[in-house]
Amino acid sequence: AMREASRGAEHGTVYVADAQSAGRGRGAHTWHSAPGDGLYCSILLRPHAALAPTDALWLSLATGLAVSNAVESVTAQHADIRWPNDLLLGEKKFCGILAEMSAEGERVRHAVIGIGININHAAFPVELQALATSLRIASGRNLSRALILAALLRALQVELAALLAANDTQTAHTEILQRLRRQSTWMEGKRVHVDEAEGYTGLTAGLNAQGFLLVQTAAGMRTVLSGGVRADI
Repeated sequence: AMREASRGAEHGTVYVADAQSAGRGRGAHTWHSAPGDGLYCSILLRPHAALAPTDALWLSLATGLAVSNAVESVTAQHADIRWPNDLLLGEKKFCGILAEMSAEGERVRHAVIGIGININHAAFPVELQALATSLRIASGRNLSRALILAALLRALQVELAALLAANDTQTAHTEILQRLRRQSTWMEGKRVHVDEAEGYTGLTAGLNAQGFLLVQTAAGMRTVLSGGVRADI
């Protein structure tokens, strides 16, 4: 998608794969991909000038809301959102999001949102069984990948239209923060371990105005900039 964007592919172009041979996430994390079982898609965006190169986080947060809404509309399963780009059923991950941008100075030329959803996986490798799940495992039935893709694209269109077309980006950001606070158990009062700097633990204390997670530690409030966040048990 990034390559085709540089060749002039249009805003809103969607790329869908049956499997991934080199899936990756934040921090070079890998993604288990079973052919025919998951939904792997990338959406190309050509945002207006109001979206700054530093705003990739807002794309991830808005996409998380879209995935959660789409999954609930199709399966009636409520997906939890773990900042900034993971979706979980219970304590296990079933979806990952990766937003990438190509910018020139303060102008975003294009962005690509990559989404991987475990849908009809019946099982996972031993090393992932405690961490990963699928919509099939959670719901007890096979699901249509096409139906979930359609629901996802509809929900994503609504979320991105609100984010990218807003005359007042601060208002759009505030609305995303408020909805995340309602839909995610991870934003406030969750005891977590953060893999950042020397590593630290604490209670999540919401998101700041820029969308970064705040964690109250014994040494004071810290802002998570890039580290992975996991439940501290």
